[in-house]
Amino acid sequence: MRVVSLNCSNTEIVQALGCLEHLVGVDDDSDHPPELRERLPTVGRDLDVRIAEVAALEPDLVLASLTVPGHEDVIDGLESAGLRFHAPETQSLQDVYHDIRDIAGLLDVPERADPVIDQLQRVVEAPPEPIDTPPTILVQWWPKPVIAPGRRSWVHDLIELAGGRNPLGDHAVKSTPIEDEDLAEIDPDAVVISWCGVQVENYRTDVVLDNPNFAECRFVHHRRVEPIAECYLGRPGPRLAEGSRQLRALIRSLAGC
Repeated sequence: MRVVSLNCSNTEIVQALGCLEHLVGVDDDSDHPPELRERLPTVGRDLDVRIAEVAALEPDLVLASLTVPGHEDVIDGLESAGLRFHAPETQSLQDVYHDIRDIAGLLDVPERADPVIDQLQRVVEAPPEPIDTPPTILVQWWPKPVIAPGRRSWVHDLIELAGGRNPLGDHAVKSTPIEDEDLAEIDPDAVVISWCGVQVENYRTDVVLDNPNFAECRFVHHRRVEPIAECYLGRPGPRLAEGSRQLRALIRSLAGC
């Protein structure tokens, strides 16, 4: 089977299922495992997928996504080209499990799904350390304006399962922009920066810590601005396990465990 993956999480699910040999092309941001970039053609990033190049690879299946707003145009392009595709709109952690199972079925290896899901569940659903008051953890997908996950996000699930609280958990959205003044009023115990499309070595905690709108916030006074690579929080696939580990370590430190 010839498969083209148009987003990182699907690529990493294919890898976890032991089916890399089926991949004949990936998006520009798929970087795990690293050797993919050396042996496979890339067909554009995110909303700028080059449909003609995808079609030229003669895929039997294209793995796409509706998670990011604007991907509808990519889907329209795949439909116009007559390409068979799978494009889930992943929101919750349960959706991630469903995606793994669905992709395993599409790759004709349904028996490989449960071990991958079980391995992820053992980490993300492990009972957290007992904490009297769950600390509030605000994750930044972007700094200006601040964009953060709401309740319809796997990150919301990860925070709560780790023993923390998402301060935007009452917002029934996948993510939402927040004014700096509103974030200052929320005053979370910690801010996690996980900026989309930026390598973690280029994250700048000073962008948050030196923002004058946050000068009176607890997370600034206590220097609680923590980077967690977007590849561990922003990609709804098997590597969320590492994002969960890092969130749990932060929450334990906040609770003094």
